[in-house]
Amino acid sequence: MQYRKLGNTGLEISAVSFGTGSLGELFGPLDEADALRLVDEAIDSGINFIDTSPFYGSAEYRLGKALPGKRDKVILGTKAGRYGLTDFDYSGKRVRDSVEASLRLMRTDHLDILQLHDIEHVPLERVLNEGYAALVALRDAGKCRYIGMTGYPLATMRRVMAEVDLDVLLTYAHGTLLDNSIGELQPLAQSRGVGLINAAALTLGLLSPHGSNVSFEHPASAPVREAAARMVALCKQRGVDPAFIANQYAIQKSGCATTVVGVGKSRHLASAIAAVSTPMDEALVAELIALRPPEGERQWISGLPANN
Repeated sequence: MQYRKLGNTGLEISAVSFGTGSLGELFGPLDEADALRLVDEAIDSGINFIDTSPFYGSAEYRLGKALPGKRDKVILGTKAGRYGLTDFDYSGKRVRDSVEASLRLMRTDHLDILQLHDIEHVPLERVLNEGYAALVALRDAGKCRYIGMTGYPLATMRRVMAEVDLDVLLTYAHGTLLDNSIGELQPLAQSRGVGLINAAALTLGLLSPHGSNVSFEHPASAPVREAAARMVALCKQRGVDPAFIANQYAIQKSGCATTVVGVGKSRHLASAIAAVSTPMDEALVAELIALRPPEGERQWISGLPANN
């Protein structure tokens, strides 16, 4: 495993992080025993950042069963503010109550990273005022060490980095074979000392061999879906696992300290870890990049149109 500095936090974070949507069965059923074993395998492999959320079903509860005796081996991060497909609440009270519930479920007295989750779905003023103030207060109270926000639209990600002091910021599906626009955030992140976290290397499953199996309607636009299908077809033609090369690209080329990988099977975890250090087929990567959607069609609208 490789480790990289996460912004100005002082944390040395593994190049691959463990995303727990699969633990909460967002991508299909997962037996609890298998889920607990997967957490053990991730930690044993050298992964030291675990990313979860109340939105991820039973993930926090399962982590509470998996982490006793291992808590000091991981950078543990959860989120607040999103609790369902349409349930968003960034008020100070709800954020505080959410964090207390997460701490109880995960059987720990503090979080390493706490972020407001998918903030683009509401007017940003409350997020940047009351929600942010709650994060700072929780950090000051020792409930978390570092604070951040997560979301999809680049415009929202730029705004929050510019207007409030964050330690970390997570965005997804922008450091991928389909869309490398995460690079547009990096100069601002670096100047503000923000640790930028990449996620969804497979664009929520579009770059997997059998397509997305998320439990909600995939948000990608038609041009993104069509480009993903072309990429998967080319990989199959060449006898290459599209998920493996997608992880290689995200981990090795996104420029981020870490890429959060959501996996529900041991072989997928092992593949993602191998993608850290296996040299890429640069010629094939170039062919895949040529199949991207046209400039201007590589992203979709997420949340409120005004936040995009």
